[in-house]
Amino acid sequence: MSKKENKILSGIISGMKSLAFPLFSVFISLFVAVFFVMWAKGYAITEYFRALSDLINIIVKGSFGDQTKALDTMIYVTPLLFTGVANAVAFKTGLFNIGTEGQFTLGLLSAAIIGLIPGLSPWIHVPLIILGGILAGGLWAAVPGFLKAKFGTNEVINSIMMNYIALYLVNLIVLRTPIGIPKKSTTPVIKGSAQLLQFSSTSSANIGLIIGLLCAILVFWILSKTVLGYELRAVGTSSLAAEYGGISKAKNIIFAMVISGAIAGLGGAVHLAGFMHSTTDMSGNLGYGFDGISVALLAKNNPIGCIPAAILFGTLDSSSRLLQLNNIPKEIVYLIQAVVIIFVSTDYIIKYFKNKRRKKEVAING
Repeated sequence: MSKKENKILSGIISGMKSLAFPLFSVFISLFVAVFFVMWAKGYAITEYFRALSDLINIIVKGSFGDQTKALDTMIYVTPLLFTGVANAVAFKTGLFNIGTEGQFTLGLLSAAIIGLIPGLSPWIHVPLIILGGILAGGLWAAVPGFLKAKFGTNEVINSIMMNYIALYLVNLIVLRTPIGIPKKSTTPVIKGSAQLLQFSSTSSANIGLIIGLLCAILVFWILSKTVLGYELRAVGTSSLAAEYGGISKAKNIIFAMVISGAIAGLGGAVHLAGFMHSTTDMSGNLGYGFDGISVALLAKNNPIGCIPAAILFGTLDSSSRLLQLNNIPKEIVYLIQAVVIIFVSTDYIIKYFKNKRRKKEVAING
């Protein structure tokens, strides 16, 4: 076997190993969820496989039962894809950008404002909305990134606060400025030239999904094939070793946060231009940024892996209504997601202690 073939084979084996634990966590989550289905529907313990069949059939039927349902499921998938990739970039650099929620929200706001500009061609208006989302999310994430790089402040705390500032900023603009419609707590519907092309007249699924897929592929290429990606990964692996090798830790922390925020902001702009078409005052966060953390964890911070992970979580969200109609609490969806995250987190904990033990052995042997 040639050296090239060995390299390909080792890459395939490594990829399969990295997928093993996430797939196992999904299997375990379904195994646990079935017991709650049995409790909700009054099944006996001997009817376990009947309950399992019911759960899977309802999820599949509720999400992919026909063309319209499949397209509607993609509406749930698209924002999770953006926020998943956004979180993956931060995680790769050793950062926890919990502020993707606020960055996504600022992307929504920028699209809602830019989308009201009259007289533009779609070939100008749509790219302008995309650029606005990227800038809004990137600049919003640059604040905790700069504070982390310059003063060492915790990016988790700062980005959480930025989430609430973004939330109340949207409410302020919607309720207290001429942009919002008086007494309706909403912005006007964006111009037709700013709306993304839909796949079908029966669903609001749109080309935002394609933009998300291209974004995941582009980010994967940047992280794996460029100097910038190498430096980001180096800082995430060991910031001290990276600085010893001449890589600026501060610069790459800011870069990582800006890139992460830009992707989240792009996701918000795409979601508004493709699906919402206007924004309202918000009583709370939409949750896409927080769900994106789960997507990134399940994908093991691989942007390409975020695609199936986003499809999984989007499928669960899409099927929640049909679950309720079949006397199965929609909380089953959150239960499955929670169990998946618990098991994926367990894998990270195991790796942490393995690395700690390895370092200890090296120190002793040294």
